[in-house]
Formats: sequence, structure tokens, C-alpha cells
Amino acid sequence: MTDKQKKSALGIMVLAILFVSVNLRPAISSIGPLLDTIREELSLTSSQVSLLTSVPVFCMGLFAPLAVVFNKKLGLKKSIAVLLTSIGAFTLLRGFLPTYPVLLASAFFIGLSIAIISPLLSAMIKRNFPTRTASLIGVYSFGMGLGATLAAGLTGVFYSFAGWPTALASWGLLSIAAIILWLRVKEPAAEVAEIPMEGAAVVSPWKNRRAWYMLLFFGFQSALFFSIITWLAPIAIEKGMSILIAGAVLTVMSTVQIACNLSIPLLLEKWPSRHLWIMVSLGFGAAGVLLLMFGSTALIWPAAVFIGITLGGLFPLALMMPLDENSSPDDVNSWTAMIQSGGYIISALTPFAIGLFYDRFQNHMISLGLFLGFIAILMVFAFLLKEKPATE
Repeated sequence: MTDKQKKSALGIMVLAILFVSVNLRPAISSIGPLLDTIREELSLTSSQVSLLTSVPVFCMGLFAPLAVVFNKKLGLKKSIAVLLTSIGAFTLLRGFLPTYPVLLASAFFIGLSIAIISPLLSAMIKRNFPTRTASLIGVYSFGMGLGATLAAGLTGVFYSFAGWPTALASWGLLSIAAIILWLRVKEPAAEVAEIPMEGAAVVSPWKNRRAWYMLLFFGFQSALFFSIITWLAPIAIEKGMSILIAGAVLTVMSTVQIACNLSIPLLLEKWPSRHLWIMVSLGFGAAGVLLLMFGSTALIWPAAVFIGITLGGLFPLALMMPLDENSSPDDVNSWTAMIQSGGYIISALTPFAIGLFYDRFQNHMISLGLFLGFIAILMVFAFLLKEKPATE
């Protein structure tokens, strides 16, 4: 393969990684704007409908180790193609069979597929872009944020034209474009050597106190994210907004989040204190939640901006923690696998818990109080992680 062909192949791979990552959030984030509609149409409780976001997130934590099995059996490229097909097929199925059992089953298999794709994509990035890992992780994160933003903003629009089953199913079409592009990926032969997969731990972090702090920090920041994308629209609707306007609020929040995902690495170059940016992010989050609790309907918009800053800042900072803590790539892999697997399992429980509280009290002030509680817990772990001890 000539240098020109190699560059072309790598360029297609970058674009393919972007398209694949765009598919990793819409099936989850499209539920939020239609939560109340689905609950009323199918005569569900709030806790039942919240499982449509809790189940896939739980799967993201539980099934990530299966990436090692898929890699050994099928290889990276074929595995990702199969899993993309699964995401697309189960998302489209929601439009043809819009019943609660089908929605729940689709949530399970979509979450399972996302769980396996995520470490496979990370492995491909590390293998083919060893000197540009941070940039490609940025592409990957941007793609996920873009998918979440599109789903949050446009699902309500699709609903107004075609109803909620079609609005949910339409996001399955994204996988078709991703699969077509992914099948064009040609991996450079010189760089196809096997590498350690996430989850193949060399040095176990499970007995390390700081690793547990990071797991809990990742879990509660993820819990804040998935709880907000699930319940922000219903909160806005309860305050008097329509489904379309509530979807626009989610879009604003997600757009700000993407901007912060891209901005934090640049800001860290000038002000490198991780703790500073964690506390700034949490401060904006507390302000945003308080606006939702005590502000008027008009103040939902600045609240969405503040919360977007929080979510956009915390995610990349949480991802950097195991990289800052370890120098060995194998140790980084094992810490990341532990932190994300445990963290996603924690975060899967929170949208469901909020649904249970809402069923019991019929008041979103409880939900907002839990958001503030998550922020307070994150502040505690931020201080616990502030100083790395000289010896562990």
C-alpha cells in the first residue's frame, strides 16, 4: 500500500469512526422527549417507561467484556458491522411493533450492542492512530454528542409529523449510512497486530482505593447525564412547554455539551488543574438545577445552558482520570474497563429510581433534588481525588 493509499484508508477510517459513534446515543436519547407520550399511549407507570433508558445503560456496563470475545471470533471490523446492524434493526423494529415488551427488548439488545462496540472502537483507535489517540477520542466523543443532540432536538419534530413509533424508529436509518461507510474501511496491513483489549487487565485496579473513587465519580457523572436526558423534557413539559419546545431545550443543552467536550482539552492546556474545571463544571450544574427548581418557565433555557456546561465538562475530565493516574497503556486499559463498567451500572439505576419517586410523589422537585444530590456527591469525590498520594 502506497503512502497516498494509506492516508486515504486512514481518512475513510476517521470518517467511519465518526459515523459509527453517531449511532451510539440516539436510541437512548430519543426516548426523553417522548417519555410522557409513550407512558400515556401504552398506559405505563413512570418507573416502567424509565426502564427504556435504564436498561441500555445497564447493559453498557454489564456486557462490555464481551468485546474481547467478539474481537477473537470475528475481528474488529466484522464485529462492529454486525453490532451496527443490530442497533439499526432493533431501532427500526420500534416503528413496526410499538408495544412495551418490544420497546424493552429493543432497549436491551441496543444496549448490548453499544456495550461491545465502545471498547472495539477504542481498540481500533489505539491500533491505527497510536500517535493521535487523543484527537481520535475527540472525534469519537463528538460523534456520540452529535447523535444525542440530533435525537434530542429532532425526535419531537418527527413526532409532530408521524407519531411516536415512527419518531423512535427513524433513528435506525443512521446505521445504514454508517454500515455502508464502515464496510469501505481498509485497515493498513502493517498495523493490524493484535493489541490488548479494554477489559483484559494486566494489573487489577479492584483493590486500589483511588480506582474506586474514580469509578464512583464516573458513575455519578454518568447518572447525572442519563437522568437529565431522560427527565429534562418531562420537567419542561410539566412547567408548561410543548413537546417540540421541550425537545428544543434538550437540543440547546446537548449543543452546549458538545462545545464543552471540545473546549475542555484546549482550556486544560492553559489552566491544567483538573480539579479547577471539575468544580467550575459542578458549580454551573448546581446553578442550572436551582433555576429549574425555583425559576420561571423562561429560565429553563439558561438552566439548560448551565447544565450543558456541566455535562460537557465532566465527561472528558472523567475519561482523563485513569490516563492521568497510570503510565502503562495496559494499566490504563484495566482501570478504564473497571471504571466505566461499574460506573454505567450505577448510572443505569438512577433514571429508574427517579421514575419510582415520581410515581410515588407526582412531583419533579424530588427529581431535581436528586440531581443536586448527585452534584454534591461528585464534589466530595472531586476533593478525594484532588491530590494523588506519593505512594499507593
